[in-house]
Amino acid sequence: MNIYVSNLSFNVEDEDLREFFTEYGEVSSARVIMDKFTNRSRGFGFVEMPDDAAAEKAIAELDGGMVEGRAIRVTVAKPREEKAGNGGNRRSFSNSGSNRW
Repeated sequence: MNIYVSNLSFNVEDEDLREFFTEYGEVSSARVIMDKFTNRSRGFGFVEMPDDAAAEKAIAELDGGMVEGRAIRVTVAKPREEKAGNGGNRRSFSNSGSNRW
């Protein structure tokens, strides 16, 4: 099961995230998402656990828990949505009409 963990302290690293979950069972992967420009944590990450029962127990017990003074949010990760070419936010500009510059 893929688990989404948010509201992480910027000091939490991959290995820290792994340790939070190993108490509940095997962890296939644990990754804190980093900003590609600053190489600083974005404050969230993902944990993959092969045993769904262990993952559900971890979610139930860790959600709302305090880590470095922050209440973390732990939920089942939702599949990533595909982005449309323009994000569906299309603007139309034309030379006709009364709103000319």
